Amino acid sequence: MTAAPIRLRAEDDEDLKIVSACLQDAILPIGDMGFLPDEKRFVMVVNRFRWESADQPRPGPKADDDDEAPFERVHCGVRVEGVTGVKLRGIDVKDRGQILELLSLETVEGGGVALHFAGGGCVRLDGAGWRLLVEDLGEPWPTGCKPCHTLED
Repeated sequence: MTAAPIRLRAEDDEDLKIVSACLQDAILPIGDMGFLPDEKRFVMVVNRFRWESADQPRPGPKADDDDEAPFERVHCGVRVEGVTGVKLRGIDVKDRGQILELLSLETVEGGGVALHFAGGGCVRLDGAGWRLLVEDLGEPWPTGCKPCHTLED
């Protein structure tokens, strides 16, 4: 059976660790994130791998002619309130075709949240009183690919 859509809120380091695990390996085009300074809000829509249902058989069509039960992805809205500034490292915002792969989120010293991406990119969201909200949008779809991470020497 498919797991229910997620709807989570994070306001501290402990909460953020849970949200980070749910968003690990989410992918997004660089154009699907933005900072709204007048509203002190950072938003993005990601294509999230559904880790919470990765080990559960899924009824319905199989993906990629795979004999195994397929995995799922779903669009997910991410909103961070209380953001006073955004800093980028290793991300070219002019490359509108760039696809980012989210690895983790963590709190930063002095207040704020850092979003770490594959390839060393980082988005730092400054704001001492931040609040992060995550919500699945729409129905999940099957995928035959499960993200994996290998340790390299």
